Amino acid sequence: MNASSTGRSFGSCLPNWRELYKAREIKAEDVALKLIQPGQQIYIDSGVSEPQAIVKAMVEYAKAMIDVNIIQFLCLRDKQYFDESFGAQDVFRHNAFFIGADSLREAVKKGGADYTPIYLSDIPVLFKQRRIHLDTAIILVSPPDMHGNCSFGANVDIVKPIADSAERVIAEINPFVPRTHGDSFIHMDKIDHWVYNDSNDLLEFNYDPPNEVATSIARHISMLVEDESTLQMGIGTIPNTVLQYLENKKHLGVHTEVFSDGV
Repeated sequence: MNASSTGRSFGSCLPNWRELYKAREIKAEDVALKLIQPGQQIYIDSGVSEPQAIVKAMVEYAKAMIDVNIIQFLCLRDKQYFDESFGAQDVFRHNAFFIGADSLREAVKKGGADYTPIYLSDIPVLFKQRRIHLDTAIILVSPPDMHGNCSFGANVDIVKPIADSAERVIAEINPFVPRTHGDSFIHMDKIDHWVYNDSNDLLEFNYDPPNEVATSIARHISMLVEDESTLQMGIGTIPNTVLQYLENKKHLGVHTEVFSDGV
């Protein structure tokens, strides 16, 4: 059953787009078995926009791959590129710009993965100026609209400049991806290969209940926030918990790249 048959389509699609761009359609396993070469550096779309079918295939066929460097902003799912049962930890070297999944945090602690601390706003220029070379960008997008444009959906962040800078773009096209407006589109002509996946809904992210330490820190931070302050909220349990203690503040503003549930 696809998204259209369940009434879950998000906007008008280009009629017969799959036939129109059939020549570039591949299977998810082709990414691992045919396209990614030894020693290449790839970017995998982040957060809720992780291309699940392609990532699953990469992990399952990890033993067929050699020395692949993965760059990702935010990984939400545990036990993927460092899953010992698949031998993936001997194939992939993961470099994260933000540590999300607990297994990634442990891998960094043990030296099995890397963490590059950097402001989100500073990341695009690294790729635009080719200071970080990128062989392949693997992204998640919506089906193309009447003009052939695919939307990056719910998680635009740094993916557009990265897709523009990569030598090759592989897209997982999922009809559950919502169309978001603004500078958040990529044309099908700029996608070298695509995988269709209507079996997976988008990933969801929920914060775990804060522990005593996080609650105590959040309470102290909230006392430093004055009325009429402008808030910039980061990602994580503590920033989200701080918001629970701001209910009595007045005339607060928000200028932030992240909207958590607390906002």
